[in-house]
Amino acid sequence: MSAPAGWEAVIGLEVHCELRTATKLFCGCRNEFGAEPNTHVCPVCLGLPGSLPVLSTAAVELAMRIGLALHCEVRPSVFHRKNYFYPDMPKDYQVSQYDEPINVAGYLDLPDGSRVGVERAHIEEDTGKTSHVGDTGRIHGAGYALVDYNRAGVPLVEIVSEPGITSATQARLYASELRAILVASGASDGRMEEGSMRVDANVSVRRVGDLELGTRCEVKNLNSLRSLSRAVDHEIGRQVAIVEGGGRVEQQTRHWDEDRGCTVTLRSKEEAYDYRYFPEPDLVPLAPDAAWVEDVRSSLGPMPADRRRAVVALFGAGGASDARADQVATVVELGLDHLVVAAAGAGIEPALALARTANEAAADAAAAREVDPAAYTALLQMEQRQELSATQAKAVLAELVTGGGAPVEIARRMGFEALAAGSLAEVVAAVVAEHPGEWERFCGGEAKLAGFFTGHVMRRTEGKANGKAVAAELAKLQG
Repeated sequence: MSAPAGWEAVIGLEVHCELRTATKLFCGCRNEFGAEPNTHVCPVCLGLPGSLPVLSTAAVELAMRIGLALHCEVRPSVFHRKNYFYPDMPKDYQVSQYDEPINVAGYLDLPDGSRVGVERAHIEEDTGKTSHVGDTGRIHGAGYALVDYNRAGVPLVEIVSEPGITSATQARLYASELRAILVASGASDGRMEEGSMRVDANVSVRRVGDLELGTRCEVKNLNSLRSLSRAVDHEIGRQVAIVEGGGRVEQQTRHWDEDRGCTVTLRSKEEAYDYRYFPEPDLVPLAPDAAWVEDVRSSLGPMPADRRRAVVALFGAGGASDARADQVATVVELGLDHLVVAAAGAGIEPALALARTANEAAADAAAAREVDPAAYTALLQMEQRQELSATQAKAVLAELVTGGGAPVEIARRMGFEALAAGSLAEVVAAVVAEHPGEWERFCGGEAKLAGFFTGHVMRRTEGKANGKAVAAELAKLQG
């Protein structure tokens, strides 16, 4: 959805992604989701007196991978202490990067052709997790709170977009594409349900034609694409209603209530001066040299946009039709595009390779990613040569995905032997001879009777006939 007529939304997203490191950002504690509370902690991540941080090289490299995948410039950077007094950080500050981040001035191209600028992608440590115990699960109405510090100190990269997103639909598309890039780069697993990727949405509205930005509100910790879309839509409508009613939007940090379908106030929005940033005295400036940056750049594989272009290119100068755009997006998102490219490279019609992959293989994508591309191609060759009907090929593919093996052996085991040469023509001729009335009507223009004849042929051949071959034989008999 978009803003009501006469209004426009200005949206910027802050995406926090946890990095796939073995340990935390400044200590040797394990970076692991789902462990018993407060079992992966030490004096450093608890901020105990006398402890000193040691920066993780792996975290820096993954941060650079993200920046380079987003076309950012990698610069020398400085860590700061961001001071705030919440129980989820035992040392009462968070180590982050403030005015000198490691990645700046990038962009992200979306599948719809639009481009969103990326202001920065900086390194910081995650906070712990506070659980409010009570009926609501929120601080209001809670009897007490529990804090798990396992997540405190886990390495994060915060990716801050420019305020160039204009709708909830585009916000969702941006977050989805960004998640695909994070996974493709190897920097994060992108599991929003586990908190590996969380989105804060800064939303403001203004009348069309106004140059001055409206007052923004930040909706915190959106942990699914659906919640992001719904929260942004709601916040746009809420702010427009306030202004049209003669009120003023207050700058706030808000929470998305999934059950009620609305945002609620958490607190007045903090500004940078509230955090009293100052350089972290226990860490030296971070300045990756040019050779390291180029090594990281060269290790990046193709990103989702590159892979979509590669699949589209299989269809020649005209590219894939709009009708196939969703299929292309699906196979790339599920990591199955290599099967399409391998099959098409071996002579399979791109439309067939894409359709089987986006539909049948995608039904069990995790298993399909493990299928041998050569075996996958061999199966599609059997279908393309009409040794298997489409229905038979789908059945063999299901077996190939779940158990592997050679497609020809699977087909034989399932009783899908090809018909002997010339036998199909004999069967079709016999069926036509047995139904002269239907044949006369078919020849007279009742095209739907093709299904009638095909059904009889399939029953006569116990499903071994290929539907396309049957149609070709019917056409021959028509003259």
